[in-house]
Amino acid sequence: MNNKIKELRQQYNLTQEDLARKVGVRRETIVFLEKGKYNPSLQLAHDVAKALKTTIDDLFVF
Repeated sequence: MNNKIKELRQQYNLTQEDLARKVGVRRETIVFLEKGKYNPSLQLAHDVAKALKTTIDDLFVF
C-alpha cells in the first residue's frame, strides 16, 4: 500500500524514531510502513495520521 508517511514526516522535521515514539511503535515499524511493506491496523493508521496532522484517507493510497 502506498502512503505519504515519509513525505509528511519530513515536512514536520520528524525522524522515524520521533514518529515511532509518538504512536507507540518501534522505529522498524515506521520503516516498513514507509516502504509499503506493512499494512497497519486501523488504530495504528489513525495514530499515524493524527501524529502527522492529516486523515487516513489522505495518508494512505488504497
